[in-house]
Amino acid sequence: MPTPAASRRVPRLPRLPRLALAVAALALAVTGCGGTAAPAGSSPAHGAPALPDRVEPLAAVPRPALPVTVPSADGTQVTVGSAERVIPLSGGLNEIVQTLGLGGQVVARDITATFEQAASLPVVTRGHDVSAESVLSLRPTLVLAEATTGPGEAVRQIRDAGVPVLVVSPAKALEDVPKRIDEVAAALGVKDAGTQLKQRTADRIAAARKDVPAASAKKPRVAFLYLRGTASVYLLGGSDSGAASLLEAAGAVDTGKESGLGKDFTPITSEALAAAAPDAILVMSKGLASVGGIDGLVRIPGVAQTPAGMDRRVVSVDDGVLLNYGPRTDQVLSSLVAQLYGKGA
Repeated sequence: MPTPAASRRVPRLPRLPRLALAVAALALAVTGCGGTAAPAGSSPAHGAPALPDRVEPLAAVPRPALPVTVPSADGTQVTVGSAERVIPLSGGLNEIVQTLGLGGQVVARDITATFEQAASLPVVTRGHDVSAESVLSLRPTLVLAEATTGPGEAVRQIRDAGVPVLVVSPAKALEDVPKRIDEVAAALGVKDAGTQLKQRTADRIAAARKDVPAASAKKPRVAFLYLRGTASVYLLGGSDSGAASLLEAAGAVDTGKESGLGKDFTPITSEALAAAAPDAILVMSKGLASVGGIDGLVRIPGVAQTPAGMDRRVVSVDDGVLLNYGPRTDQVLSSLVAQLYGKGA
């Protein structure tokens, strides 16, 4: 959910965050980057319970009330007449559709949708690039896209074929979660289900935040690193990476944001890591596997000299869910809290 050439396309990497998410674009799967992927359900670095690699749909399957005309984040108006064959072009959007209870109408996925309910669906992306031919061959009645979905020519080709394409607003923070759910639910004609999912998600995030220890004099300082070892891509997340909101909700300090790194990601340097001085390092599980685990991580120049590197204090969350900002964000937050403050963290 992302070759030396790919490393120059970092702004699309967070198709995970923006899938950024975002995150949005070095290959997130082993087929895209040649790295060694951690198996789904593998445990994070400090033994916190692995996030379940499945979504939890609402109890009742909603009945879409269509047609509807809804605003798209790219400034167009999109009329949706049927939700019978839906193709979400990011893992985060697929997750929302499935959790709303309409997983039976999803007919394809992009490479970042790896959770159980989507895993058997045909993939319509190459790396992170959408294949218009693959999408159109499945006769979709609605395509959901991110602002970072591309190439633009492919998206235009899908629209020119008469398929409604809704671009959903990007998500980089907790406050973006309800808006994303609203936009997807409105396009599917299931606003009531969207309201239910928003409430359930908000309640679960609030419950996860209650596990954050009471404010202390020293908050844990965390650096978010994006790693793809086989492509020699080692990046430090800044204020626009998408991780800051999660870390702050977990009672931590995002050192990239605090250091004034305004971009989403910046190549790691020993100087930048020394200035950040993180107590812990946050990574995606496949990224950690791609550098050979914690042993390989501390060999990256500058890491071993940080407090986090000296203590081998690493927090790991699955790639396909970390920066989605959707119905499973409470699980991400709970995992961060458990690894930052729990036994052995």
